[in-house]
Amino acid sequence: GRACNRLVLEEELVVNNKTIDAKILSRMFLSGAKNLEAKKEWINELNVFPVPDGDTGSNMSMTISAVEKELNKVDEKSTMNEVSEAVEEAVLMGARGNSGTILSQIITGFLRGIGDKDRLYAKDVVIALESAKEVAYKAVNEPVEGTILTVIREVADSSREYVKTNDDLVGLLENIKDTAQ
Repeated sequence: GRACNRLVLEEELVVNNKTIDAKILSRMFLSGAKNLEAKKEWINELNVFPVPDGDTGSNMSMTISAVEKELNKVDEKSTMNEVSEAVEEAVLMGARGNSGTILSQIITGFLRGIGDKDRLYAKDVVIALESAKEVAYKAVNEPVEGTILTVIREVADSSREYVKTNDDLVGLLENIKDTAQ
């Protein structure tokens, strides 16, 4: 949401407003983890599918906190590949509940979409988001719209449209935030 976007942008998110490197990606995940923790009760109240069990925010927060713990061990000079490997292992091992499992698949798909790149341009972020969408949808036997799956699908689709006419990374990230909201 807005708080996450503000935190990320304030932490020198984009080098020359054109790329994301390993250090910035790590900070993005850490900011996301802090934001999820802060908003978990609010997310719990949103949860109505498949039943209103009120644990979606808690499960997502526990899942991403595993990532936070791993990233706190990663060196500031780590490569994109090292950050990706640490996050992917942590999120898969730390996934809790259905929402945490789907979140882990979104993150895993995003990281796999990065491939062996050291820096991400706007078009690379779009490729990673499309990979996140594909992996998440494949992980669910019967995907249901109106869930986090819809959010990642619409974010990926909107991002693809955005980069057709613009390569501004900050603008893309704002588009992602607005679409997700």
